[in-house]
Amino acid sequence: MSNSTRSRSKSFSAAIVRAAICAVALCVGCADHAAASARILRFGYILSPDSQLGEGEKVFAAEVVARTGGRYIVEDYPNAMLGGEVAMMNDVKLGALDLAFITGAPLPKLLPEAGVFNIPFLFRDVGEARVVLDGPIGNDYLKKFDRTGLYALAWGENGMRHITNSKLPIRTPDDLAGLKLRLPQSDVMTAGFKALGADVQQIPFPRVYGALRGGNVDGEENPIATILSTKFYEVQTYLTLTGHVYDPAVIIMSGDAFDALSEADKRAFKEAARLAGQQSRKIASDVERTGVAALKANGMTVIEKVDKLAFAKRVSAASPEFEKEFGRDVIEKIKSAAAAASQEERPAAETAEPGRMPR
Repeated sequence: MSNSTRSRSKSFSAAIVRAAICAVALCVGCADHAAASARILRFGYILSPDSQLGEGEKVFAAEVVARTGGRYIVEDYPNAMLGGEVAMMNDVKLGALDLAFITGAPLPKLLPEAGVFNIPFLFRDVGEARVVLDGPIGNDYLKKFDRTGLYALAWGENGMRHITNSKLPIRTPDDLAGLKLRLPQSDVMTAGFKALGADVQQIPFPRVYGALRGGNVDGEENPIATILSTKFYEVQTYLTLTGHVYDPAVIIMSGDAFDALSEADKRAFKEAARLAGQQSRKIASDVERTGVAALKANGMTVIEKVDKLAFAKRVSAASPEFEKEFGRDVIEKIKSAAAAASQEERPAAETAEPGRMPR
């Protein structure tokens, strides 16, 4: 090869390298520009990133980025960094917060009708509850949120709630008499536990651990996944598997943020929320099955054999109050749908929670 040929070859190779470098720089610049121009949305929830809510948020964030081509980025704010659930609901309603994953107990503060799902022993197990929420009844309640100034994108799950305390093993309703029990900000659950004889106090979730550690209250009630993720086993001795309330969760979005989306993006956000809700259910179910052993390993005494019918019978003293609040026909409609669901074949994962109450 002549010197001139080698020179032209080197020049051509150098040109290719320069072109490749420019292309890479251009792509990086485009990506940086896309990231810089993306709309950042803040997403709050009260539990840790590895909780059922946190794992759901991760799916939501990933799906939103993928389905909108990176035009929207979701930033998570776990561990009640943005306040308790009532505070976050108000912020979403006012447009000060874009999104939140809210558990079922405080929802009546925003939508009073949603309190019907807080009624103790309304559902026998998570399988019944999921069928009802995924059907016409659940869809109707999601739409009811529209009139509150925000949107409910999809149902998720917190889990079946169980009682913990530091004083005594709770085996019967009588054991709850006089026990200082923290409850979420739910008047319906408060009425139910008053019927059981507990000395109840409504305390926002961010203050619960401190209240338990300081002895301001003797106990609390939450799903297994929440008890684990918040390390309540450090300040509680006994766990009773009452499964007294199925606690859903819902992804809510501010009206301003949702209305600003294109129709295609609205569909993308709703699908992302649906998948996030499924993930929260999966995590809640997984931990419900494995978490009891983990809590035992962390020193808790677990009361697994519980006469749920005795608890449910005692709670029925509050039934007139619930019927006045929500309507007997509404409650019976939900119970009928739940009973029909119990006749359907469901995956074992949805019916295997400890202490399942017979119907």
